Amino acid sequence: MYKSNRQQFYSQIEQFWADLYDEEYALYDLYEVTEDEVEKIRLATERTGKIYFKIAHLLRNVPDEILLEMGYPEQTLHFLRLKILEAESVIARFDFIPYNDSYKCIEINADTPTFIKELFFVNERICHAFAMENPNAKMEQLLKDMVRKSVAQSKPSQKAHIVFTAHEQNIEDYYTTLYLMQFIPGAKFTPLHQLQIQNGVGLFDEDGKQIDVLYRQTFPIENVIQDEDEAQNPIGLWLLELVEQNLLIIINPPSAFLLQNKAVQAVIWGLHEESNVFFSAEEHEWISEYFLPTYLEENPFIEKGLHFVKKPVFGREGNTVEIYDKSGQLIKEDVQKSYNQYIKVYQQYIEQPKVTFQSEKGEQVGEMLIGSFLISGKPGAIGLRVGGMITNNLSYYLPIGIKRTI
Repeated sequence: MYKSNRQQFYSQIEQFWADLYDEEYALYDLYEVTEDEVEKIRLATERTGKIYFKIAHLLRNVPDEILLEMGYPEQTLHFLRLKILEAESVIARFDFIPYNDSYKCIEINADTPTFIKELFFVNERICHAFAMENPNAKMEQLLKDMVRKSVAQSKPSQKAHIVFTAHEQNIEDYYTTLYLMQFIPGAKFTPLHQLQIQNGVGLFDEDGKQIDVLYRQTFPIENVIQDEDEAQNPIGLWLLELVEQNLLIIINPPSAFLLQNKAVQAVIWGLHEESNVFFSAEEHEWISEYFLPTYLEENPFIEKGLHFVKKPVFGREGNTVEIYDKSGQLIKEDVQKSYNQYIKVYQQYIEQPKVTFQSEKGEQVGEMLIGSFLISGKPGAIGLRVGGMITNNLSYYLPIGIKRTI
């Protein structure tokens, strides 16, 4: 019954990936939340966002040596200091774990977050199917407004050529990009492999038309800089140089990559631990409530006898993440090690709450992680991933709803 109901429901949603890697991804189930919980998550998102946006101003002005110690690639240092848009990131997503009647931020994906169409579009429809209120009502309008505002701030003229791009073969990236592109009349899609670059001149689409604004929602900067063409020209670095030379504008902006680095959280925690006046007394309270101790070494946790997580400063979907016990013994690791080349941060480990849910494999119990979007500094849609101790790309999407009051 579950399987047929699920298939019938998701077959009605066009351009969506209810299954990923030949496995169930989007569940036909719903986790009930209260209005109070939703408001607390939104408040945590807004306050945590203010802390991150404030630290961006500081990081743009520190010496290169500090940025290198934090693990930023040397080729990006000039790019990192650019301030192009009003918001440091147009679409960012925090990952929160419920903790002591509040929420702890374990990281931000400020540069290329996914989970967008699920929360801003699909959740509304599944709430309707389950006769529940959608906690993300009106959030799609916020998303549309802020995406349009970011493009309007970016384009050099009314006739600007706006292109959205993604790996066409990756269904999640492709459909996420098409979903966002519908908000911008006149924009076009060009697959990543069809973009053409002329060093010091510009970026062009497959028809040879120069691109003014490139919306690259799912193409991370740490991947961009490694791009080479068949002649081994460093076309990724050329693209960053076009941005630096004001020959191309990209969204998310350079400042989103500045905040993507997980060592930023170690900087925030370090300033907090020393009661630095960079943060106000109120902001120190926010950091104490919403942030976890995070360092560039493991010693503080070994000394205090605390479990901790080791993760690369750039990395996604739990890849290369390791969990250690209080004596420093490895107890859990992700099998994928794609980001081992980056320096690591060490963060206090806290348990994720367990939740029971229905799936094609029957009733399951998984660990819950809250995704909460920050849209140009404003709290956006929220939702759940459920899976193992390390949330990875095989974790499920579990929709959320509020029980209707009559």
